[in-house]
Amino acid sequence: MADETPMTERARLAQDLRTPKAAAIAGILFALMLGTVIVMMSSAFPHGANNANNTDEWISNAAIRHQVASAMNLVPFAGIAFLWFIGVFRNRLGDREDKFFATVFLGSGVLFVGILFTAAAVMGSLLFAYERSPTISADTIRMGETLAGTLMTTFGARMAAVFTLAVTTVGLRTQLVPRWLSGIGVVCAAALLLTPPAPRLAELLFPSWVLILSVHILVVSMRSPARAVAGDR
Repeated sequence: MADETPMTERARLAQDLRTPKAAAIAGILFALMLGTVIVMMSSAFPHGANNANNTDEWISNAAIRHQVASAMNLVPFAGIAFLWFIGVFRNRLGDREDKFFATVFLGSGVLFVGILFTAAAVMGSLLFAYERSPTISADTIRMGETLAGTLMTTFGARMAAVFTLAVTTVGLRTQLVPRWLSGIGVVCAAALLLTPPAPRLAELLFPSWVLILSVHILVVSMRSPARAVAGDR
């Protein structure tokens, strides 16, 4: 009897980590953090980091440099929250998960996080190199800016679009995502997929859609907690 209570507590903890609320909270955290990163980077680079007219003056400005560094420090936590969101959402699908769309869903999500981390690493490396040697060449700085900007606005945006389409398709088939939210997802995915490269406003579409989806999951789980828990068993 003494061992039953710890086992029950562990089972309850595992159950809580798989509930819709866990996915909703992770999705909300990801959306808010990524949105903050995009806004901060847009402020630091008004014309885009991969714009030909952009100069390397930002890195010599201590305030802008600190702003970029703060944004890059948020990226790992945004990636962790996004991976948690993927894991909980897949767990909610359970036996209803379609192998084809599950592969696309998981692959595009992981690739998006990889691209996000790579772009942040490039910008972080520029900041580190400048701190070590302020005489770093302007060409090196511009090449790093262009690489990071291209990764996010071209490749990252496409992976976000594929992820959104996969989630909306799977969500419709399993009735986990309502039609109106799927419609929003399709519009966001089309804008990210067909706009080369994605402008700053389009970059905010993905975290905005994840935020709306996460809030919907949270509201539904709070309205019918008993049914939400039953779905995880």
